[in-house]
Amino acid sequence: MKIFAIIACKLTRLFLRAIGRGGTALPGKVALRICPGLLSYLAKDVNTVVITGTNGKTTSSRIVEQAFIQTGKSYFANKSGANLMTGITAEFAAHATIFGKPKCENAVIECDEAAAKAVLKALSPKIVLVTNIFRDQLDRYGEVTHTLENIRIGLSAVPEALLCLNADCSLTASLAEDLPNRAVFFGVNVPIYKNRVAEVSDAPYCIHCKSEYVYDYVTYAHLGGYRCPTCGYARPQPEVAVSRIISQEADGSRIEIDDRGNKYTAGINLPGGFNIYNAVGAFTALTEFGFTPDEAVNALGGFECAFGRMEKFDFGRSPIRMILVKNPAGCNQVLNFLTNLDGDAVFVVCLNDNYADGTDVSWIWDVNFEVLLGMGERLKKVVVSGIRADDMALRLYYAGIDGDRLEVIRGGDELIEAMAESDAPVFVMPTYTAMLDLRGRLSEKYGVSRFWE
Repeated sequence: MKIFAIIACKLTRLFLRAIGRGGTALPGKVALRICPGLLSYLAKDVNTVVITGTNGKTTSSRIVEQAFIQTGKSYFANKSGANLMTGITAEFAAHATIFGKPKCENAVIECDEAAAKAVLKALSPKIVLVTNIFRDQLDRYGEVTHTLENIRIGLSAVPEALLCLNADCSLTASLAEDLPNRAVFFGVNVPIYKNRVAEVSDAPYCIHCKSEYVYDYVTYAHLGGYRCPTCGYARPQPEVAVSRIISQEADGSRIEIDDRGNKYTAGINLPGGFNIYNAVGAFTALTEFGFTPDEAVNALGGFECAFGRMEKFDFGRSPIRMILVKNPAGCNQVLNFLTNLDGDAVFVVCLNDNYADGTDVSWIWDVNFEVLLGMGERLKKVVVSGIRADDMALRLYYAGIDGDRLEVIRGGDELIEAMAESDAPVFVMPTYTAMLDLRGRLSEKYGVSRFWE
């Protein structure tokens, strides 16, 4: 049965790729229908690093993957972003013989936080990196405590896995309290932004006694130096932390990482404060896996951004960056990045409400779009597109973006043409399916690599 399932998976993937489809999830669905326990069988002889959490999974995975590339270690990864049970199963089957023997020694797997309770048990990973926990797609995940519980259930099934946990996230850090796993904390010991966007906190109250947290500093959202004045629950001291932010530029950052008293200067090959967290989390996972600190630092400066995550295109008059958004915290961080840049900019928001995006788009009202007004004349135009373009236009209207600078472009090809003709740098914020649509059109028109490549 296992052999038949693997063959069916491989053939389905081969057929879908031949006709120009991604073949990232359906092959795994076919295989699991034939053999429900196939992933456990395929993963049993693979050293796996799993990255889960709300934001930063894909970028963190690409940093970890880069260390394997640069050191020549045998590995595979679900770089297409298919991070549910079906997509992960398809990836393991693709990198195994028809008898289920792995072709690679190691795997770097991004795992959806809702799927973690089943996937972690099947994978029995060596290391699990939990990036953070934020409110995300209420129709799929519910409130943050539900997401936290999904991850907790998954981790409870793999007590031998080493946990790399974000000390600055009060929700994530709490996972270490009632699990037997050894945990290593990472964090950022200093504020990130000089001018931080005002945000709605997803976790303002103590997870234990419900008192309001006091913060010694805030990096963004609910992350930072929190402590409860009533019960004493507080940010644990991280073993690995960003001790200094040396510089933040339009194309990357330079930071100092303190790894248990040893300090390393690292360049991060992507801009934005959220990528500083991705970097220190990935550094921690890599060194715990067995890479040297120098190898981990090299990965931070050498990785290529994942599709849609600060991805840069040069097909137009000016550079274009595509930055996936899916929840208030992530969107506010993009605004932090954008409003702290020098120079002119055109801002594009593509809002869809398909299942993969989250059908509830009310989260856009918790994003502080009002900060765009502070850019003044540097903000040349704001363009909205996507299935829910009218909702997005209304939100921006109430944020104070006047009609002269606000434009609705409904067609994908027309949007790409407008971006290509812009004289100012363009920053595109699409939701997931809007991103796939745009990249598909870019692949056809400009030869941009397809999302699974």
